[in-house]
Amino acid sequence: MDAGTNLLDGWPAELPEPVSLEPLGGGWVGSTRLATLTDGRRVVVKDCPYPAAGEADGLAALRTAGVPTPDVLAASGTRLVLEYLDGTPDWAAMGTAIARMHRCTGPRYGWHQDNRAGRFLQPNAWSDDWPSFFAEHRVRTHLDDPSVPRELARRLQRACDGAVQARLPSRPVPSLTHGDLWTGNTVAGRWVIDPEVSFTDRELDLVHMLGPSRNPFPPEFWEAYEHEWPIPDDLDERRLVLGLHHRLLGVRHFGDRSVPALIADLDALGW
Repeated sequence: MDAGTNLLDGWPAELPEPVSLEPLGGGWVGSTRLATLTDGRRVVVKDCPYPAAGEADGLAALRTAGVPTPDVLAASGTRLVLEYLDGTPDWAAMGTAIARMHRCTGPRYGWHQDNRAGRFLQPNAWSDDWPSFFAEHRVRTHLDDPSVPRELARRLQRACDGAVQARLPSRPVPSLTHGDLWTGNTVAGRWVIDPEVSFTDRELDLVHMLGPSRNPFPPEFWEAYEHEWPIPDDLDERRLVLGLHHRLLGVRHFGDRSVPALIADLDALGW
């Protein structure tokens, strides 16, 4: 078949060849397909616009921290091959696992290598200071992108000169964070995929996870998370600041339709 023939180009030598192929939903950054191998296994094939080894590294970190993830069967060039998973949701178990992941701590803020946030490079140079790390590597890094309107970029550049840092605690626990955790990056309510890992304040994950969503995490997820590690009562005081990272990623990925939400948050912050 044509699709299978194309799939064989660069197919990982350590795996049996695919004999059938069908599309899977999602995967707007890369293409994701379901393949059946000659040995009968069903696998997920993700072709990325970036080296697959970085995503495999993130999945390995999550798994080491006790987060349920699919096995990485191969990471070759820009192709990631994962075990195919399905089953009954267990949101409570996932909530516990994510809280325990956040309890896995690093020596500083950052990661041992840069990785990806969607289509874009995510810089992770080590830092001892959380507010500076966030301002430089989660806000200012986005501002040269031409999709960010110049006036908004100027407002954010000024905020990164001090206002951003003033709103954040200097040395929160450097937790292992997923980086883009929402229900769309889970499988069957049991497994977690598509990491953008680094050691940051866990609140960066929490703000994204608690944000507006058509498919929010269910109550049993949050009950289990809070049983393991309660959410800070004053998190809302930092919500808009920490949300700037994903607001800017939204603008870079989706363009003009994401700009009004960023403007509203900057206006609310008084920046």
